[in-house]
Amino acid sequence: MNRAAISVASGVTSGSGNTLDAPYIRTIEWDMMDKAKFFPLSMLSSFSVRCCLFPLTVIKTQLQVQYKSDVYKGMFDCAYKIYRSEGIPGLYRGFWISSVQIVSGVFYISTYEGVRHILSDIGAGHRVKALIAGGCASLVGQTIIVPFDVISQHAMVLGMAVHAGTKSDLNPLGIKTGPGRSRLNISIDIAKEIMQRDGFRGFYRGYTASLMAYVPNSAMWWAFYHLYQDELCRICPPWVSHLLIQCVAGSLGGFTTTILTNPLDIVRARLQVQRLESMRVAFQELWREEKLNCFFKGLSARLVQSAAFSFSIILGYETIKRISVDERYKHQIRW
Repeated sequence: MNRAAISVASGVTSGSGNTLDAPYIRTIEWDMMDKAKFFPLSMLSSFSVRCCLFPLTVIKTQLQVQYKSDVYKGMFDCAYKIYRSEGIPGLYRGFWISSVQIVSGVFYISTYEGVRHILSDIGAGHRVKALIAGGCASLVGQTIIVPFDVISQHAMVLGMAVHAGTKSDLNPLGIKTGPGRSRLNISIDIAKEIMQRDGFRGFYRGYTASLMAYVPNSAMWWAFYHLYQDELCRICPPWVSHLLIQCVAGSLGGFTTTILTNPLDIVRARLQVQRLESMRVAFQELWREEKLNCFFKGLSARLVQSAAFSFSIILGYETIKRISVDERYKHQIRW
């Protein structure tokens, strides 16, 4: 076993050689897993989590792009109004386009684990590995997903009550909506209109803002995840489930990074939906509308979304890693 490539927590071996008390592997590394099991299970887990939590993404996006509070007063008010006017389908606007993130997620996690493996070979610490690998993974993932994200976010906000007094044009592409139009037709129209107006570059509107929001977010999230995991392992009794510790560490990491990166995420959403010229223009418009409140716009929804996603993703990710781990290491894995 490559000791440089894994994090091991020390334990005490009993006289009978009981592996329950033996040193256990705290972090399952890339070269320890059966990839034929890992990839399909990882995609299934990611899709399941997105199915359950996608409404939070819709709510967060609509809160971020509205003018002040002229449509929704908060997260629950937004959810109630969407459900009242459109039912459950309204909470899943843009879902099938956004679900392409499942494919980008394969590239994301492959990059993350691959970079960690390379950094392990040069002796980097596990928090440094997490920070650098998380940033590299997000760079690859965002490059793949931004075009789909642009289409998805346009679809998400089409259901907002633009006629209810909002001063922001949330349908700048002039997409026709109505009872007889399917979500697929609307998504195709959005893509055609973007291509006609801006060419291929239009699908990467807000790309720089996405990188500035998500690359640091991803890098910090993985670094905080390992930091919180180490601290929780230190203070929790030995009988506490290691998987539970990891899930809690993921949620705490999500809370921390969300608070730090929220303004950049708002600017990104405004750029992609309202077709503003630059990050500077988007920030100036936000500051003119909200002053200091612009740093907290949609924060409650994003905190709930981030904590829920982080907990669920880590639950699925770490469970699948345990299922996919090579037989040689299974006796050193703690649940």
